[in-house]
Amino acid sequence: MKTIETIDGQKVSREDAQFFRTGSSTDLPNRRVRIESETVEPQPEAVNGQSSQNGAPQKNNRRRHLFAGIAVLAAGLATGVYYLEFVAPYESTDDAFIDAHVVPVSPQVAGRVAQLFVKDNQEVKAGDVLLQIDPRDYQATLDQQRANLAAAQSRRQQAGAQSIADQARVGQEKANVVAAEAQAKQAESDYKRYQSVGDQGVSASQLDLAGTHARSAAAEVDAARNKELAAEAQASLDQASIQTAAAEVQRSAAAVRQAQLDLSYTQVKAAEAGYVTHRTVEAGAYVQTGQALLAIVPKHVWVVANFKETQLTHMHAGQSVQVEVDAYPQLKLKGHVDSIQRGSGASFSLLPPENASGNYVKVVQRVPVKIVLDSISNPNVVLGPGMSVEPEVRVN
Repeated sequence: MKTIETIDGQKVSREDAQFFRTGSSTDLPNRRVRIESETVEPQPEAVNGQSSQNGAPQKNNRRRHLFAGIAVLAAGLATGVYYLEFVAPYESTDDAFIDAHVVPVSPQVAGRVAQLFVKDNQEVKAGDVLLQIDPRDYQATLDQQRANLAAAQSRRQQAGAQSIADQARVGQEKANVVAAEAQAKQAESDYKRYQSVGDQGVSASQLDLAGTHARSAAAEVDAARNKELAAEAQASLDQASIQTAAAEVQRSAAAVRQAQLDLSYTQVKAAEAGYVTHRTVEAGAYVQTGQALLAIVPKHVWVVANFKETQLTHMHAGQSVQVEVDAYPQLKLKGHVDSIQRGSGASFSLLPPENASGNYVKVVQRVPVKIVLDSISNPNVVLGPGMSVEPEVRVN
């Protein structure tokens, strides 16, 4: 739309009219100026190509519409390809955290902490000494048990020697029985011979003396046999004494080993390699058996991701995972699905839901999925239990 004005019957543009208005009186002598404004409407374009000048814009409009349609189609196609390639094959969640087997460290004996060898967050190896409990009491107990063991071993040796002596006595008593039986037999023969001779060959006193000798020899045989039995009983008793002494030696040896263990327990060592965390002990403190002193977080960590149960349709062990750590936004960790828990997290909570009572409202459950990290190349990356991550599992 163009605006023109009329000056002295001539149509001029607004700019020229302005010039005539501002010009001096000498420029327009005795001229009567009449200014009229009118609006010039643009002429309509020819229809159905009747005007060659108006056909070019119409073709341009058609081209623009064609290009716009092609652009929209291309954008839709690109969006579909992006969704099928980068969205549909993946399942992700922000309800995921680093987890690990935290090893609590507690003493197995009570005592005062003499030395502390570690600091907070220090890296330790398996078998490293973390702290030393005062060992003097346990060393004295070990020395006492060793003395008891030596005494028990001496008693066992004494019982063995006594058994040997009693066995020799058994042999001697058996010999005495044989000798006594021989004498008794001789005395019994003499007595019978004197009896057969009668009063003609021996006197009555000799016959009585022979009878006495025979009875005395028989009594000595009984006494010798009794001594033999007593010696055999003493020998059996010696064997029991040897067994008792041997058992005492074993008990003393066990007490020595226990004392050695207690002494070794005064050195509290790391059961696994990792990092010292949550240390609550200081040098000079008195600690009790089983008291929590510190914890060790191993280097091996993994991810526990709580996916919705509707996200597990195509998820299984072995699928590749990319893990983003909130603490390191530029870090991309590679891993794989290790296993899926047989049960939702709510089922193993302290107060599991009771869906059979009261009104029921269906809620999508969360199921823990264990994701193992393949490798962590950067040694400066600190990963510990409880740190937030966002895993993305490729399920297709």
